[in-house]
Amino acid sequence: MDSDDVMAWVARYERVWRDGDVDGVARLFTEDARYRRSPYEKSEVGHAAIRAFWLADDGQPFTMTAEPVAVEGRNAVVRLEVRYGEPEPQDYRDLWVLRFADDGRVEDFEEWAYWPGKPYTAAAD
Repeated sequence: MDSDDVMAWVARYERVWRDGDVDGVARLFTEDARYRRSPYEKSEVGHAAIRAFWLADDGQPFTMTAEPVAVEGRNAVVRLEVRYGEPEPQDYRDLWVLRFADDGRVEDFEEWAYWPGKPYTAAAD
């Protein structure tokens, strides 16, 4: 994988997500792909689980920008900025840590999302 390959995959992800094309999950992810919404979350595993997660955002308007941070072999990190529109406007910045399979689909996906005004450190007791 190189940066162009990674960003082409990200563009396909955005298109599939934007179009609500849950069948496109199979074109993006391996059959047994692991998808974590945060580093400490339990993985959604496989196409059916990823499709179900994606349906939660179905139809929400958004904009997205992305740029590669690092690409090394089959591993990549991509920085994103996502802005959701109405009915609940929300902005966040995100890092995607990706591991690609030999066929160019992702076998491991991990998000590191941050929202404005949310704490980024553990609260002291």
